[in-house]
Amino acid sequence: MRPHALFLPLLPLTLLGQTPLQSKVAAIAQAAQGTVSVACLLPGTTLNCDLNPHNHPPMQSMYKYPLALTVLHLADQGKLLPNQRPGEPTEVTLDRTVRFLPADRIPGSYSPLQDRYPNANVDVTLRELIQLAVGQSDNGAEEVLLRLAGGPPVVQSYIHSLGITAFHLVDSERDLGRDENLQYRDWIEPVAAVRLLERLVHDPPISLAANTFLLETMTNATTGPHRLRAGLPPGTVLAHKTGSSGTRAGLTAATNDIGLVTLPDGHKLAIAVFVTDSRANEDTRESVIARIAQAAYTAAIATK
Repeated sequence: MRPHALFLPLLPLTLLGQTPLQSKVAAIAQAAQGTVSVACLLPGTTLNCDLNPHNHPPMQSMYKYPLALTVLHLADQGKLLPNQRPGEPTEVTLDRTVRFLPADRIPGSYSPLQDRYPNANVDVTLRELIQLAVGQSDNGAEEVLLRLAGGPPVVQSYIHSLGITAFHLVDSERDLGRDENLQYRDWIEPVAAVRLLERLVHDPPISLAANTFLLETMTNATTGPHRLRAGLPPGTVLAHKTGSSGTRAGLTAATNDIGLVTLPDGHKLAIAVFVTDSRANEDTRESVIARIAQAAYTAAIATK
């Protein structure tokens, strides 16, 4: 894939005003042989790990976090499922079933759900669909949730309503399966990604029950063990969402991970790392993300 026109070149290490952490992040990023975009946020501190923080990297499956947030908002409002009762607790809605339709399948795509039910036409709880989409990056579950939500425009509109406007969503996983070049239309600025993560901690836009469920689902995610998580001390609590593209002609469009890292004092560090249009191998790309996480974590501890 060709490099995207909106990406900026890596910042020079000698840039005036750059913090030591930014310099370290930029040095680590060189190994990616592509464009690395980073932002982090630790409220109450001046922590700054920014590198190309306003770039527009393709999200890939990272978008399933804002999708889940939108779905849970609609569930809270009683507007997601036709059989919801007015004022119904979100915990009850999460245990309601939704039909996994044949039209929701994406042949050849990663989906434990469609592997389990190759013919579809089964009822699955909303709770499990979100756990599959966010926790396992299941593309079949994503298609069901996106259908329930009303499509990409609804997700984009809701995220924009939260004040997170540097977010653009046009396509679904099915669309990307047909034409992977479309992924460059679905982006989020790293600074917007960390702000959207931080909302779950200090200003949740959804109910307590929904917010707790989403954080637990992201904490229990099984994807990306060699990305952010690999750069953190063993046992560190990480609520995160990854995103990955395929590799064509030696170029990998997206290797991403965004997450909330729980520090020893209980504060949450929000961090987003996007590796875009990289010619490095998978181990190197993931190592770049892990090493940036380690640098940010170390600097965050030093600020407390």
